[in-house]
Amino acid sequence: MFKSVLVANRGEIARRIFGTARRMGIETVAVHSEADTHAAHVRDADQAILIGPAAARESYLVPEKIIAAAKQTGAEAIHPGYGFLSENAGFAEAVMAAGLIWIGPPPSSIRAMGLKDAAKSLMAKAGVPVTPGYLGEDQSPEILAREAARIGYPVLIKAVAGGGGKGMRLVDCADAFAEALASCKREAAASFGDERVLLETYLSRPRHIEVQVFGDSHGNVVHLFERDCSLQRRHQKVIEEAPAPGMDAATRAAVTAAAVKAAQAVNYVGAGTVEFIADASEGLRGDRVWFMEMNTRLQVEHPVTEMITGLDLVEWQFRVAAGEKLPLKQEQILMTGHAVEARLYAENPASGFLPSIGRLDAFSLPQGIRVDAGVEAGDVISPFYDPMIAKLIVHGETREEAIADLAEACAEVDIWPVKTNAGFLVRCLENPDFIAGAVDTGLIARNLDTLAATPEPSPEVLATAGWAFREVVERAAAGQPATPWVELLGFRLNAPPLETARVFLGATAVHVPMPLEPSRIVHAPGDDEVVVFEAGEAFVFRDNPAIREGGVAAGDGSIRAPMPGKITQLSVRVGDRVTLGQPLLTLEAMKMEHALAAPFDGEVNEIAAELGGQVTEGSVLVKLTAD
Repeated sequence: MFKSVLVANRGEIARRIFGTARRMGIETVAVHSEADTHAAHVRDADQAILIGPAAARESYLVPEKIIAAAKQTGAEAIHPGYGFLSENAGFAEAVMAAGLIWIGPPPSSIRAMGLKDAAKSLMAKAGVPVTPGYLGEDQSPEILAREAARIGYPVLIKAVAGGGGKGMRLVDCADAFAEALASCKREAAASFGDERVLLETYLSRPRHIEVQVFGDSHGNVVHLFERDCSLQRRHQKVIEEAPAPGMDAATRAAVTAAAVKAAQAVNYVGAGTVEFIADASEGLRGDRVWFMEMNTRLQVEHPVTEMITGLDLVEWQFRVAAGEKLPLKQEQILMTGHAVEARLYAENPASGFLPSIGRLDAFSLPQGIRVDAGVEAGDVISPFYDPMIAKLIVHGETREEAIADLAEACAEVDIWPVKTNAGFLVRCLENPDFIAGAVDTGLIARNLDTLAATPEPSPEVLATAGWAFREVVERAAAGQPATPWVELLGFRLNAPPLETARVFLGATAVHVPMPLEPSRIVHAPGDDEVVVFEAGEAFVFRDNPAIREGGVAAGDGSIRAPMPGKITQLSVRVGDRVTLGQPLLTLEAMKMEHALAAPFDGEVNEIAAELGGQVTEGSVLVKLTAD
């Protein structure tokens, strides 16, 4: 076994790998950008090396800098984590050429599965069922539009080098195809350096089923059962579980056998995931499951597989990379209970899931469950990388038990001022269809208005806000007579103070009671602001109305950048008439495209943004005049 490992990644996956390395007595090396100098993964490692500026293309995506860091620190092996360079065959070759151990599959396997169109052709030849679609080399918009019409709408456009939900668009009709294709190509080029796409038929009730496979250099390949990743938003996984609900023994045997066959077809070594799309309109059936792609790396959702098998997949990666045989044979790998994982992101569901950045001043995650976190209290969520905060993972004897425990855990998330999707996760886990196992990739989209909407604060939240403001008043008035200037809440000229006070929840005035003791966790950033946490939500009370958020300044028609980023599309010109919800421009930030839309009907009277230009958070991009 090697004695030291460098992790060519950051955040929670770097910390996760370091944890196994420490347990096995392996020294750890972190690499970091200038933006991550004080990051948690840097603090966790035995050594840390600066490899460049904040932009990933100048640091985490530069193979030469990472290999130089390994040489400088004496690291014997490199683990790529996931994302960044994890599925880059050229990087894998460079690592091995430098005399280092590559903790991943052979470059030939990465190349074989790296392009979705070529991978599907290869799988079809190997006898693995593949999804119907278009895998041709002709990438002209005219040919792609014609093939989409042949396949039939709705159709899915996917980047051939894609992954993680990026470079993917669902198109419902021919009129929307050209714009969706252009957007998909831009995002694919920005994320993967390859704008080519393929087309797939889109199923009305699809299930996303994937199988964890493992191979070694001695010719052995096994599976570690399946995961269900169907609960998605915009093709990005939100909640994953293992095993898949409704999976009978016959279907499991068919799917896992196909996954093993796929891995064997490319002489696979290490950890990999074979992803399938299933037509679940009549339940899961072995003849209605098709190969989509293979991810030649460790997956974000690997913890649920670890929880049901009791195995450490990173340890397996280390052992296989060191030349050892797989620790267990297929018949020795057993499955127990049910595991569910939720991805906690720094994003605001109430404003279209725009990423949220800033310092984690208030930061509390649930206790008593597995938490793979990339940050700690006081750390900063920056605009340069993926906005994942942590993964919350629960294992139970039954699926129902695991779901209930995870919903309770998500409800215990208390974070501010960075906004999170914790409350959204709670509502997803409490959705009756999800609980019943009637899940498909469209569940969130069908229920988005309910799932993304911020609920009204409970009476307990209001009472806690009142208590917190009472504390502020009593501190200010200590030792002084009651007057309007020191006892602001509830003061009356000719009567005792009222037991309620008027404060503002956003821009809305609310009356809160003023009890003597609190009933909820509270965070008070200042004397004029109180944050009360409940069910994963953060309710902010102020003694004056707040300016409306979401990229639009209150009342003046200014569309502002919600975060730093690059303008990748301008859809309007000065003088254009626009309607409520019409896309105005597209901002690329945190590895995703974000469309900024008109907040009302009106006219464009100023454009302050330039196509391809970089903008700062809060800068005015477009100004509108309302009708």
